[in-house]
Amino acid sequence: MRAIFLDKDGTLVENVPYNIDPALVELTWHAGQGLQILRQLGYALFVVTNQAGVAKGLFTECALGPVEHRIAEQLAQYGVTLDGFYYCPHSPDGVVSRYAIPCTCRKPMPGMLLRAAREHGVDLWQSWMIGDILHDIEAGRRAGCRTVLIDNGNETEWKMSPLRTPHLTASDLYAAATMIAEADALRPGTMGGAAAS
Repeated sequence: MRAIFLDKDGTLVENVPYNIDPALVELTWHAGQGLQILRQLGYALFVVTNQAGVAKGLFTECALGPVEHRIAEQLAQYGVTLDGFYYCPHSPDGVVSRYAIPCTCRKPMPGMLLRAAREHGVDLWQSWMIGDILHDIEAGRRAGCRTVLIDNGNETEWKMSPLRTPHLTASDLYAAATMIAEADALRPGTMGGAAAS
């Protein structure tokens, strides 16, 4: 199995900081159509999201369920389902002691991607991480994935390194999907590459 790992806030849904109100959850522009393309290419779809609001005491883990459900409802309008929804509730500067810890799942660490790969049999070398900040890119590269940065203004620090350099840069999730389709068509060993050869 090959997969697309999707950052949530600012990539899949509009960025509303620390939001747990399902009514405020809206897909980004043409995200549904973009995921349709990726599904047609044979990719599994996983959300991997940092949710430091849990560690900061702003909401509980239980509050994330309705948000995940709202995303699923919106994607269902496009005939798209997610294969998994992974979140990291930790943050070293949190105030809830059980979550205020360093961990290997909080991006830029690759723990969520590695867990999804282990649980679902994902080939990370045939997979992509798509996100709107360089922490997403670093997590993807650490896991062994190719990466796409959604350059929509949400990255403000631009602390660059080889691990934080995206393979591709796109304006939104739909553009990222079309770029991945083009890359697949050129890459030997993928479904698109095999069909083209």
